[in-house]
Amino acid sequence: HPQQLAYVIYTSGSTGVPKGVGITHENVARLFDATQSRFAFDAQDVWTLFHSYAFDFSVWEIFGALVHGARLVIVPHWSTREPAAFHALLRKERVTVLNQTPSAFVQLIQTDDANTLDSLRAVIFGGERLEPASLARWAEGARRKGTLPALVNMYGITETTVHVTHRTLDEAALRDGRSVIGAALDDLTLHVLDADLNRVPVGAVGELYVGGAGLARGYLGRAALSAQRFVPDPYGAPGARLYRSGDLARRLPDGELEYLGRND
Repeated sequence: HPQQLAYVIYTSGSTGVPKGVGITHENVARLFDATQSRFAFDAQDVWTLFHSYAFDFSVWEIFGALVHGARLVIVPHWSTREPAAFHALLRKERVTVLNQTPSAFVQLIQTDDANTLDSLRAVIFGGERLEPASLARWAEGARRKGTLPALVNMYGITETTVHVTHRTLDEAALRDGRSVIGAALDDLTLHVLDADLNRVPVGAVGELYVGGAGLARGYLGRAALSAQRFVPDPYGAPGARLYRSGDLARRLPDGELEYLGRND
């Protein structure tokens, strides 16, 4: 049944106290419905499984490949720790869709001075704050050589099913000193709110709340914590919820969001 659990992943966020996040089959299925028009994934793609299955980025990697009939290359553990070996694997397997934390990708491109990762068509960043300027030199070299893939920043939260936002990085974005996370996926809503759940003005700092079809059931066996973090949505339909992220953000004049860090 769509409302049955697909998985539980334990996450501590910045608190250091693990809690199990219960994600349903429907949560996962709609993630790929909501992103298909942006990426046009298909059976010709080659993905990597780079991340541990204890980290929800792996859900995107595993099922992103399998539900589109694509090929999934399981990266050996030692290769994930050795950028030169990983670089060689990407070239050998002709990987087209690469998912990376920014810090891992920066290490990888230090081994790619000649811009030889010419099979890539999309690099998707998640898991931590992206500093676009760290990619600029490599991106310029790839652009000149005609091998630059789409570079996409996707802010995400385990409790809202892997990804929340989408932003393709153009030349201007790569020169920007801010960490802009873009706009919500089509079936999610984003609110920047104060402590009383009032919307803050454009440009003001507030806490980021996420609503919509990606919200988890809650925390396994933690009803009080679930009630604290998954709150009634004052801007949605009756029964709708918002997830209180604990992240600080500001809405920019163009409607996109700038990520500012944790509120604790």
